[in-house]
Amino acid sequence: MTELSNCVVTGAFGYTGRYIARALLERGADVRTITGRPDRPSPFGDRVEAHPFSFDDPEALTRTLAGADVLFNTYWVRFPRGGLTHERAVRNIEAMLRCARQAGVRRVVHVSITNASADSTLPYFRGKALAERAVRESGLSYAILRPALTFGPEDILINNIAWLARRFPVLPVPGDGGYGVQPVFVEDLAELAVRVGAESGDLEIDAVGPEAPSYEEMVRMIVGAVDSRCLLVRVPRWMAMAGASLIGVMVRDVVLTRDEIKGLSAGLLVSRSGAEPPCPTRLSDWLGGAAQHLGRRWASEIARHYA
Repeated sequence: MTELSNCVVTGAFGYTGRYIARALLERGADVRTITGRPDRPSPFGDRVEAHPFSFDDPEALTRTLAGADVLFNTYWVRFPRGGLTHERAVRNIEAMLRCARQAGVRRVVHVSITNASADSTLPYFRGKALAERAVRESGLSYAILRPALTFGPEDILINNIAWLARRFPVLPVPGDGGYGVQPVFVEDLAELAVRVGAESGDLEIDAVGPEAPSYEEMVRMIVGAVDSRCLLVRVPRWMAMAGASLIGVMVRDVVLTRDEIKGLSAGLLVSRSGAEPPCPTRLSDWLGGAAQHLGRRWASEIARHYA
């Protein structure tokens, strides 16, 4: 194990990156962040130095990374917007990795997704696989973590399912709802990231939790936790997409994309590694303590990352 003293976390003012940064600070590490919104109020005060993503300025990005021992990368895009595509995100990660090596960074901990595949027809999963390849070929020591669906206080998907359950009499379930999901608690994911960041060998881990309910079972957990009486109705995927688009207009956000529904329905958000899940927190347990606040407000992807 190597002591973590100087680290860079991409997106430390966001969701997963925030918890990684917090875990590092608790261990006494110096933390910098690279972020798309360096002017965003910091949840850490002046303890985390913020720098902009400078993918098009390698010299500036290398200076930002200089002196760091480990780079924790959570950077990605959920869907294309404003010219930023999954393909562009891969190129940005490749540029950042080149700068990290030039800056003398020892190790990269990269957050990917379960079942990433370069052969996937879904740009999200294909792009994640290409980013993993870039990590492997970077020349840096690395750990690749593959969460499926991450939950926690600032979660978007589970919070917004709860928001819908609190306000509508019916919730659509795409297809038969029997496809699996394997949620991981964001604090568990952050602790795992910090732990493998202190190691030296190359690692690839499905960072998932101990429960793997079907999607419909998960939605029923959420509905029950917020004491909603809404009914779950199985609908064709196109109808679920139409409903999501309608809600998206209402809340001025992207609720779901067609590719997300396809990936979910294909069971890509559950580990197929056969390994013991490394993260201990059960979604069903967490929901009990979070229910009072869950779904009270819509969690907007657009507002979080693009406003």
